[in-house]
Amino acid sequence: MKFILLLSILDAAAAFTSPARLITTTKHPNHDHRLYSTYDTDSETTLIDIDEEAPRDIPSMEAWSYEMGAQRTDGFTLTTDDGGYNVYAMTNVDLPTGSPILTIPEHMILSSNKAMAELRTSDMSEAEKIVKSVNAESEFRHYYLMLKLLVEYEKGMESPWYQWMNSLPRYYTNAASMTPFCCLCLPSLMRKLTVQERGYLQRLGVSSIKMVPYLNEDTKYDVDLCTWVYQIVYTRSFETADGDLKIVPLADMFNHGAYPEVESSYDEEGNYYAYTTYDVPAGSPLRMSYGDPTNPSYLFARYGFLDESTEATFCKIIPEHINKDMEELGYAHNRMLFYKDGNVSEEVWDILLFQHVSSTKIGDKRALMEAHRSGDYATKQMLHEKYYENTSAMLLEHLESFLEQLEKLSSKAGERQTELGDHPRLPLILAHNEFVKQTFLAVRMQNFGY
Repeated sequence: MKFILLLSILDAAAAFTSPARLITTTKHPNHDHRLYSTYDTDSETTLIDIDEEAPRDIPSMEAWSYEMGAQRTDGFTLTTDDGGYNVYAMTNVDLPTGSPILTIPEHMILSSNKAMAELRTSDMSEAEKIVKSVNAESEFRHYYLMLKLLVEYEKGMESPWYQWMNSLPRYYTNAASMTPFCCLCLPSLMRKLTVQERGYLQRLGVSSIKMVPYLNEDTKYDVDLCTWVYQIVYTRSFETADGDLKIVPLADMFNHGAYPEVESSYDEEGNYYAYTTYDVPAGSPLRMSYGDPTNPSYLFARYGFLDESTEATFCKIIPEHINKDMEELGYAHNRMLFYKDGNVSEEVWDILLFQHVSSTKIGDKRALMEAHRSGDYATKQMLHEKYYENTSAMLLEHLESFLEQLEKLSSKAGERQTELGDHPRLPLILAHNEFVKQTFLAVRMQNFGY
């Protein structure tokens, strides 16, 4: 449903007054520098400074969004807890369920469909060949969004998206930004996800972009610039129902939440709308869902934050081979769960039982699958009780071995903490490992009493 947010002239002016200069202090995990924002149309700077230390110009972006036709409800505000590194949306008024929060006109939105329609010309064949040769054809939507951002970057202040791009972070803490040593400090699943994310970056980087005919030579070979636009696309674009990838300026300030306050939708013309999903009290963040909250490792690898609000996490049981029977029993990262309170999902016990009887009792394996398919809970429960001594021993062995692995990885990372200038993401990696450790310890305490 379309809506129009009616803002008084005074409210609009107050919300979008452009300060001459706003200076605060910010720190990221390894930096200490001044963050300043200016809205100065007479500036001689035409290209965006992409250095990790560069300031984020939030006030200019807000003024730009208003001028471009974005509308937001009273109470919507952008704030920061760390001096400007992480800027996010919140409300300073109570918002009832279903309240409109934002409306963003279609012309402000960047999309893969529009980027491909504009930039996928016949002379792009050589660049596309390289992307296909490294088996990255599935990433074409992301690739053309990256190219769109590079084209807009080259326009400098002539780009309609200059103020928005100049408000974006330059420093990231996700997998694509990690050093090789950082990867060595991650547990197996997180390391696998990190290798995957870094692989996307390598396949869509300079090797193919250097063949794009309409980019300047300086742009084509600028590894840092190509990495920056990659980060923007992979952390700020979301797929819509029609398969398009869209980046919605201003709405991209919604952080992730396991219990999101915000739901997004589009009308037939492609305009974006955000509404509250429940009653949101004043002072609350306004968050959307970036993905499955029970998979904090993926969220860390892709977006670079640790979601400690989740109630459960993947149990990290990764068999060498996963067959159809295991999938039928529920083997999936969002179902094989350890809970923060120490409970273990039914699917974990089912898979442990399946693994045990597969190697020892083929008849009981058949009985397990038949009971599962027919909904015969009594037979399944009988089998669980029959082999509990074995499956509980398997669970304990997994807990102990993984906790030992975490201890070694954290010790390795801790030894290099004095080298934060070379490995600035180590503190977050240590926090991730500690979060997983505490969940595993809770499971051990709940099930084994220590």
